[in-house]
Amino acid sequence: MARKPANDNPLAPVTIAVGQEDLLLDRAVQQVVAAARAADSDTDVRDLTPDQLQPGTLAELTSPSLFAERKVVVVRNAQDLSADTIKDVKAYFGAPVEEITLVLLHAGAAKGKGLLDAARMAGAREVACPKMTKPADRLAFVRAEFRTLGRSATPEACQALVDAIGSDLRELASAVTQLVADVEGTIDEAVVGRYYTGRAEASSFTVADRAVEGRAAEALEALRWSLATGVAPVMITSALAQGVRAIGKLSSARGGRPADLARELGMPPWKIDRVRQQMRGWTPDGVAVALRAVAEADAGVKGGGDDPEYALEKAVVTIARAARARR
Repeated sequence: MARKPANDNPLAPVTIAVGQEDLLLDRAVQQVVAAARAADSDTDVRDLTPDQLQPGTLAELTSPSLFAERKVVVVRNAQDLSADTIKDVKAYFGAPVEEITLVLLHAGAAKGKGLLDAARMAGAREVACPKMTKPADRLAFVRAEFRTLGRSATPEACQALVDAIGSDLRELASAVTQLVADVEGTIDEAVVGRYYTGRAEASSFTVADRAVEGRAAEALEALRWSLATGVAPVMITSALAQGVRAIGKLSSARGGRPADLARELGMPPWKIDRVRQQMRGWTPDGVAVALRAVAEADAGVKGGGDDPEYALEKAVVTIARAARARR
């Protein structure tokens, strides 16, 4: 999520939005524009690419107006500005014009770092918009989206939404908005399942959950439905592997609070509780058998066998049986 400093003011003379997450960069711009138009509905917004901001252009855009109109000047991919234009921008930092807000979107990498450093030294307002590559970051993003919209969602629902939608923040934000608009009360995992059960990640993890719980018939039903709706077999083997490995990790871990185990095993606390419920029928030998079954299925779906569907069905049945070894 975009991080903001204390006493953040969207109408600061200069804002730098730093990172490569397009949704967060766009939101940083939208926040400034909204604040400017709240102060003056006639605010003029100029949204420019590096090739549109030539030497001298910034001076023209920020020259005093007879009518003292408010203006927002947005420069995208500021790291790609020419050397001469960067000189103009740095000079502007020293004498920003009242009623004008300059917004620079910068990737944050080494290219154009001098401009970024100069903006920071000049006291520019900074909004961090990092690329969210970790599932935990996307999970935190979804939770924040629900909070921003004034609604509550269970941890399981947030995780199910991330599993279902994947890594695209725009799609995640859109999904949260849709759920909030359509559903009353607390949003739980069942609601997410009804809306997004057709998504590849969601259906593959449903297969895995039913298998590691020892529910062979339901796992096979979910498997056949997933394959029929176009889920790639490799996604299913990946979900099965994650499910079995989670059982193995938790069964070999020392006892403790979910929060402590979560840090040790790299899982969210809510998942610790779920895996604890799933692992009741498992033995160490059962985990070993299930891991071999997943490895064989993985080889089968990647060209090592004649029938990928049969390889998956065999793995699901083997895992489900292993899950019931103590029952």
